Amino acid sequence: MQGAKRKIVYVVFFELIAIAMSTILLKLLSGSPAGHAGAAAVGASALAMVWNLAYNALFERWEAGRARKGRSFTRRAAHALGFETGLTVLLVPLFALVLGVSLLDALLYNLGMIVFFLVYTFSYNLAFDRLFGLPLSAQ
Repeated sequence: MQGAKRKIVYVVFFELIAIAMSTILLKLLSGSPAGHAGAAAVGASALAMVWNLAYNALFERWEAGRARKGRSFTRRAAHALGFETGLTVLLVPLFALVLGVSLLDALLYNLGMIVFFLVYTFSYNLAFDRLFGLPLSAQ
């Protein structure tokens, strides 16, 4: 699977799983009501989907220009770290607003989520590529 279809399938399944896990994690971290945690998770998902499409397009453009093809552990780790860094910049203000906490608390909650999602993102990408094959940029 390649192109736009690959990106859409990737994002939809990634985010459905992420919403469920984020709701639970935000509720546990913040002590907020499930409705607030769920709203924060859905908002985070919407931001993450837009960021995911933009980031992966930029990453694949960069990747296509590399002499070494394939996705090594280092390249996968760099991809996950870059994605999470950008997402943090977007999510901290959202969490502060929706959960009614300070920016520092929102950052701390997000840091807890980052640890979890770094593992999730790496694992999801590995599984996705094994199920659907590598994109053309990595072949």
